[in-house]
Amino acid sequence: MTASVCRAFVFGWLVLISSAFIACGARDVKGGTSNILLFNGTGTSPNDVAAVEAILKGNLLDYATVNSSELNAMGESQIRAYRLLIVPGGNFVDIGHGLTSGTAANIRGAVQNGLNYLGICAGAFLAGSFPERYNGLNLTSGVQFGFYSAEGQGIRKAAVAIAVAGGPTLDHYWEDGPQLTGWGEVVGRYPDGTPAIVEGTSGHGWVILTGIHPEAPESWRHGMTFATPASEDNAYAATLIRAALDRISLSHY
Repeated sequence: MTASVCRAFVFGWLVLISSAFIACGARDVKGGTSNILLFNGTGTSPNDVAAVEAILKGNLLDYATVNSSELNAMGESQIRAYRLLIVPGGNFVDIGHGLTSGTAANIRGAVQNGLNYLGICAGAFLAGSFPERYNGLNLTSGVQFGFYSAEGQGIRKAAVAIAVAGGPTLDHYWEDGPQLTGWGEVVGRYPDGTPAIVEGTSGHGWVILTGIHPEAPESWRHGMTFATPASEDNAYAATLIRAALDRISLSHY
């Protein structure tokens, strides 16, 4: 299985300082000055972490990264110092096992108290409700997600046409991702009609979950045919990140 530009200048010289600050890219989580916290710990796909980082950097969105041990050492208030937590693709079982039950509770509490959350593929699975031993976050009021139907046909990755509410159908990269029936408002649908992208609130937090990988670079497309260029999909990934960061409700069915 396999998101804010520095504030507008007050004085002219501050623009230069702000630009230099953004250009630094990812920083240590202990800095605590970024709005976005990107999880890159146990169970995440390094390739997907890199793909998300490319979208963040390309859109001048300042962020910090955090691994499993660092996240386990953070309290709820430290997590809530950020505006958005992004959990990318990978293996959601391994991600959960790399976290403590207390960390899962801290993330859930942070979201309930206003942290926003973007879950991509494994990160969407993790947002659901799972047995305690998996440390699922249960941001979905008890809803657990299953795999998109292609999985049952033995397909592990594919170009999938996603019908987006209020927008054009886009071919996106899918790999072992969930369908998101039962929670939130449906933003995008798989060809079989099940939800591929959903949004909603969890307590006071804004949550967006996607079973597909709009952040996927061109290099992931080898051997598959896409009607949509990677640049369009990547632009949509930026749309999802900004919507999650700024609590923007997207068009939905």
